[in-house]
Formats: sequence, C-alpha cells, structure tokens
Amino acid sequence: MEKEQIIFPNDFVWGAATSSYQIEGAWDKDDKGESIWDRFSHTSGKVENGENGDTACDHYYRWQDDIEIMRDLNLQAYRFSISWPRVIPEGRGKVNQAGIDFYSRLVDGLLEAGIAPYVTLYHWDLPQMLEDQGGWPDRMIVDAFTAYADVVTRALGDRVKNWITLNEPWVSAFVGYFEGRHAPGIQNISAALAAAHHLLLAHGQAVPVVRQNSPDGRVGIVLNLTPMDPASSSIADYKQTVWRDGFINRWFLDPLAGRGYPQDMVEGHGLGLPFLKPGDYDTMIAPTDFLGVNYYTRKIIRAADIPEEENEPVAVMRGEPITEMDWEVYPHGLYQTLGRLHFDYRIPEILITENGAAFPDTVDPDGEVRDPLRLEYIKRHLAAAYRAIEIGVPVKGYFVWSLFDNFEWGFGYRPRFGIVHVDFGTQKRTPKHSAIWYRNIIEQNGFIVKKN
Repeated sequence: MEKEQIIFPNDFVWGAATSSYQIEGAWDKDDKGESIWDRFSHTSGKVENGENGDTACDHYYRWQDDIEIMRDLNLQAYRFSISWPRVIPEGRGKVNQAGIDFYSRLVDGLLEAGIAPYVTLYHWDLPQMLEDQGGWPDRMIVDAFTAYADVVTRALGDRVKNWITLNEPWVSAFVGYFEGRHAPGIQNISAALAAAHHLLLAHGQAVPVVRQNSPDGRVGIVLNLTPMDPASSSIADYKQTVWRDGFINRWFLDPLAGRGYPQDMVEGHGLGLPFLKPGDYDTMIAPTDFLGVNYYTRKIIRAADIPEEENEPVAVMRGEPITEMDWEVYPHGLYQTLGRLHFDYRIPEILITENGAAFPDTVDPDGEVRDPLRLEYIKRHLAAAYRAIEIGVPVKGYFVWSLFDNFEWGFGYRPRFGIVHVDFGTQKRTPKHSAIWYRNIIEQNGFIVKKN
C-alpha cells in the first residue's frame, strides 16, 4: 500500500483545548461565585453517578505542572476558558481580584513556556445569580456579558492575542434551555430561541470591546457544526435533514454571515422573533478574524413517519468504531463542514477548535495508556483537514479535545476524551500514546498516511 507524506503549512497552529468548569475544580475557593453548573451538578439526578466538577482535574492548584505537560507535548497553543463567576462572582459588579490573578498567572506561565493562550470568554458556566435574574433568555444578559468581557480583556489583553467570545452557543441555548440536559436544565423552546439570540447579540456587542482592550489581538466565535445526511432517499427524510441542518447549523451561521435567521426555520418554529430588536442583526455581524469549528461526528436523519424498510437506509460506515458517546467516526464530515464554510459562507479563517473522541482507556500494568482508536481518530481527521487545505479552505490550526480527561458535563467522569489520562483519585497525569504521537507530528508539522 502506498504512503503519503502530509506536511501542513508553516504557519499552522497546533494546540489542545479545555474548559474552566471541566478541569479547574476549586468551585468555591478564593471568593469564586456559584455557576449554573455548580448548581446543576449538585442537583440530584442531573449528572451520571451524582458526580460534579467540584475538584475535576484540580487544575486551579496544579496549573504549573499542567503547563509542563503542555511544554513536553510541544504544544504551540492552549485553548482554555475563563470562569465568569470566578472573575465576577455575582455576574455583574464587583470584580474578584483573586480570579483575575489566577488567569494572569496562567497566561504568564504559558507565555514563558512558549505556548500561545487562546482564551474563550464563555464556556457554559454562567454565574448562577444572573440565571436567577433571567439568564440568557433575558436581554439584560447582553450588557452583563459585555461588561464581563471588558473586565477580562482589560486585565489580559496586553498578553493574550487570540480571543473567543462564546463556545458552542447552540449547546448553551438549546441543550440548556430546550432539552434541559445541561445547566440550567430548562425545557422551553421560546426560552431557548431567546437565549440563542442574546448569545449572538452578546458576541456581537463584545467584539469591539475586545478589540479596544486588545488592539493587536484577534477575536472570533466557536460553533459546533454537524453535517447531516438523510437516512434514505425519501422526500420526508430529505426535508427532515434540511430542518435539522437549520436547527443546529444555519440558525447560527446565517445571522453571523449577515443573512438573518433562516426563514424556513422561523416559519417552522412558528413562534416569531419577539426578541429581535432594530439593529440587532447589525450588532451580530461585528467583523471577526476567524471562526472556530468544533467537529466530532455527523448526524443521520430519519423522518419519524418513514418506516425503516421503505428505502435503502444510509447506515453508519461499516467497520468504523463507535465512540463511547455512541458517535460514529466519520472524518469525511469534517472535510464537508470545512468546505461548506469556505465555499458557502466565505469564512476568511477557520480554526478547528475541538476535535477528539472518548474511548474507555485504562492504564496498563506497565504504566502505559494505549489508545490506538483515539490516535487513529485524530490522524484521520487531520488528514481530512489537510485535504480541505489542498482545495483552498483557509484552515489555520487544530486543537485536539481534550488535553486532559475531565468532567464531561452530564456524563460525569465516565467518557475520557483526553490525550492525557487523569486518575481522578490521585490526580496523576499520564500522557497516552495519542499524546506522544501528537507531540511528534507537531515537531514534524505533519505525518505519513496510507493511501487507498
């Protein structure tokens, strides 16, 4: 079988990603305020095995050792998020200097190690006090977020040059306020739609603030994007696929691209846009420098009223592994998504800000963590990204999810996404074989793949 040498562009950025609630711990230390995830995970029945992020990876106290791990892995960039209630405990008003100091030390430590910080301002841990006042469905949240962004970027903008306003607003809005599987656990479509709107509005309003406080920095937003394939050739499956694409992808891509909300979705929801005010669309399309893409798998869509046997179904790719999240391994979906962003939306720069897989890893008797399925997952998705670059898609970086095994939201600590294994009893970190492989490809700026 022939082999192909893949070499990425010289300016390609290699990184790994985490988020505050999933790794920091210290949930009530040094005057940190309560977040919606603190409240949600402490509520019986919300998280598998009653687990929570109280300690997580204890990164709040172990950050220096964690930076050494990043240095050993040759990471060029580290994407992490700021805990809003650690910085402003009540969401608005008094700033907690201890919180600012923690992130300032972290940024300085990364820079000293030669690792560029990529800072996400919001990764789902809203201050509980703001949720009590209405949360994301209430328009007051837009000004609260903008003020918070101002505080953080004033404190760190002299050193941080890459900013992300929001991580996956679809999850914040629809999983948190419609499905109720995430904090704050509400099930109301009107609330979810309003939350989605205010998330986009908060992003747009914060962008010029970030630019003012970090004048030589760059700013973007991160979306979770999922390609959709109909389960059969039926018209019903096709229509349902278009609907799901609008629900997950176009509802955010279109307004950010200046197209407004997709009309088929507005009509389909049948609820109007009571939260939309004059000038909102103009605010949403504040110019950004990049779009972050979080990609894990595709969705195969079947209309509820179509029998399984009616048409030849599109099945999960034969022979492909299924991750611990019950997700199909489908690298071609990343290629499709990147191409769509370039050719349909003309995104000027794309970063793959999350991509990874959970498998049931264990530490072998010799102390090694062998994770060939994850290594292969990352390799094949990087090859898909490279193919996109070859056809002109401006993909400028890749951040594996996740640097560490961590608290995986409603699933607790069962799914292990990390390239570094964490023993949550002892907090011992062990780089997995995928981490060693990743270190090597960063050093070589590429790798060898087999050609079919």
